[in-house]
Amino acid sequence: MSSGFEVTEDDGGYTGHALLKLQAISGGLALLIAIGFWYRPFDDKRAGRRGEVSACSVAATHDCCDAVSGLSTALRNSFLRVDRTSILPPRDTPGAVDPSITQANIGTTICRPGYARSVRPSFAVTAPVKRRLMDAQHPGESFADYELDHLIPISLGGAPLDLRDLWLQPRRGQANAADKNALAYVLWRLVCERRVPLRTAQRAIRRDWTKAYDTYAMPENLARYHFAHRQEEPD
Repeated sequence: MSSGFEVTEDDGGYTGHALLKLQAISGGLALLIAIGFWYRPFDDKRAGRRGEVSACSVAATHDCCDAVSGLSTALRNSFLRVDRTSILPPRDTPGAVDPSITQANIGTTICRPGYARSVRPSFAVTAPVKRRLMDAQHPGESFADYELDHLIPISLGGAPLDLRDLWLQPRRGQANAADKNALAYVLWRLVCERRVPLRTAQRAIRRDWTKAYDTYAMPENLARYHFAHRQEEPD
């Protein structure tokens, strides 16, 4: 019984018919991969935040679009890059919290308007820290390309001046400082609305902020808090 695809040998090589089939299959796979790289679901998500219409939402063949979208997510998602060294903090930055901030007092501390600004160290204090980290980790690069970030944000009870909570985060590229700032704001709002416990938020952003982004910085949350985020930007 024939399997429908039979490869036979002719003088030590594949028959011309089999070669044509192999070339066709290889060409189809190459085309699918190329489409996956061309289609950008991360851009679609950003478009959704701006109220624009994505390519998939108007596609006539949704099954094909969903398949390409799934492949593209695996290939191009900014938080699934193979090189994660510039996305996550180094191992010597595990995060640190202010022990005086508890779930019981968030109303008078982190959720009080202006709290983060009132306890954030001044530029005169943080600038030398950033310079030392830049010299050690990114010698010769521009200071403007990196943000001295609190892994656990001050607005979520992070220690204001503990080196275990400070790291250099890129301002450019995918999964950058602006993305983490958006996550920090969303988590701050969720904590202060008593929808997410403080320790849960701290643990999520400390373990892997990119996974926390996928969990909490959903399009509906980003849209819900977007305008206030532009105004306040808590750290």
